[in-house]
Amino acid sequence: MDKRILLSLITGTILFSSCNTAGQMEEEGLSAIKTDSLLKHIEVLASDDFQGRKPFTTGETKTIAYLQQEFANAGLEPGNDNSYLQEVPMVNLAYKPDTVMQVQSPKGNFTLKGFDDYVLWTDKSDSIVSFNNNELVFAGYGVVAPEYGWDDYKGLDVKDKIVLVKVNDPGFETGDTTMFKGKAMTYYGRWPYKYEEAARHGAKGCLIIHNTKAASYPFSVVQNNWNNAKLHLDDRGKGKPYCDIVGWVSSDAAKKLLEAGGKDTTVLPEADKRGFAAIPLGVKLSTSVKVTATYNKSHNVIGKITGSKHPEETIIYTGHWDHLGIGKPNDKGDSIYNGALDNASGTAGLLEIARAFKSLKEKPERTIVILAVTAEEQGLWGSAYYAQNPVYPVEKTIANINMDVLNWFGKTSDMTVVGQGQSDIEDILKEEAAKRGRYISFELHPEGGSYYRSDHFNFAKVGIPALETSYGSDVIGKGKAYGEKMKDEYTTNDYHRPSDQLKSSLTFEGAVEDLKLLFLVGKRIAFMQKTPKWKDGSEFKAVREGKK
Repeated sequence: MDKRILLSLITGTILFSSCNTAGQMEEEGLSAIKTDSLLKHIEVLASDDFQGRKPFTTGETKTIAYLQQEFANAGLEPGNDNSYLQEVPMVNLAYKPDTVMQVQSPKGNFTLKGFDDYVLWTDKSDSIVSFNNNELVFAGYGVVAPEYGWDDYKGLDVKDKIVLVKVNDPGFETGDTTMFKGKAMTYYGRWPYKYEEAARHGAKGCLIIHNTKAASYPFSVVQNNWNNAKLHLDDRGKGKPYCDIVGWVSSDAAKKLLEAGGKDTTVLPEADKRGFAAIPLGVKLSTSVKVTATYNKSHNVIGKITGSKHPEETIIYTGHWDHLGIGKPNDKGDSIYNGALDNASGTAGLLEIARAFKSLKEKPERTIVILAVTAEEQGLWGSAYYAQNPVYPVEKTIANINMDVLNWFGKTSDMTVVGQGQSDIEDILKEEAAKRGRYISFELHPEGGSYYRSDHFNFAKVGIPALETSYGSDVIGKGKAYGEKMKDEYTTNDYHRPSDQLKSSLTFEGAVEDLKLLFLVGKRIAFMQKTPKWKDGSEFKAVREGKK
């Protein structure tokens, strides 16, 4: 045989073997993610026996016991020293607001009606908090955003005053992408931020003007908080500032308050302009909220696979284990809010991801952390506590990948990224999807601020690059219209209702394909030399770089 031909054959064989080996390495671990085992975990977690998995209930006790056992079965090491648990000190705040709010103004006095005109609560545990003829100031959006050159509090003293602010952020109404992110909501548009910023400036209270389009939900959703109870982190002794009272007012009530101050709704669009100056209204408000505080502890569940080369660097997969517990019965008399999709599915997905990493012949070079967090439904509190009290140093946490409600209606060609253009992890997902003949899509309504509404957000707030995805809609063989129809039906019929149960009509083949992609993203990060970064334009880039 000609030596050149022999050399060519040998070279080709080596190249084929090399490519084949590389392909096998890329596929390694994927076979561990299975529909039947995913379904088994969902079936247990969403059973009536787990009573809707609400923190501080028997449902929590059973859930964290199950997760600890399954973490051990998957081969995970305890993630918090010798324990799988991280205690999360919390307080349950039960509110009873006054049914009326007294309004004094130069144009005369009147009252607003609780529930119809306003919904109030507090983050304080005092037995009673109140407004006592405190002055009302219209403070635009209530935003201080140096990176956007915006400060609604500039030159404004709001100590012991109540700020009235708009929902969303200055880019929303105009859609001007040079203003924040245009229609896409930033963190500054979210109501928790507005309350925090008002408190930092010493405000007595903060009231947000409801607008269905800008909030992305009707006032009836806000009304669900009337005379209710909320879980909150136990912040006793930490000196964190809070307003005495926070809440929402309806658009009609806001109009009345502005008119009482000699203004009208034409001042609202003025807040969209740079250089807007807050407007004292000469209006004073009085009302109170009674509070009953009950202290207790919930739990995050943490497991890990220690990295072989960089064990001090971590990649954290998250999903919330909690749901709403037992509540108001539906028309069938069912009062257990099982939360099969939200989020027994994501919690089960964590267990599948864990088994996939444990099946690798070569251990990941960076530590893989599997973190099931508590109290997401009550305000993202489990992830907030972890971010404030990290088991693994924030600066050495390379990435967070969060899972909240998995695909239940079939395989899709796409996978949706929530929060377009935030971090490099998005690019890694795009590349891994392409290898598997898939593509990434983006949320249809970024103005809703979904990136700021799940547990990854608390990791982003402390600077950790975080990826939030959702199921796609381009269903193979059925198209996008079918996928969107399935999403809409779930939101309308089952979301946060007792009917979110494990049904025979649910199929999780699409969930398995999505989990495989999320596994591949973490696997790649676990072995790559570079680490993910925030993209230019992300409000979290400066946090990671220590500039904010």
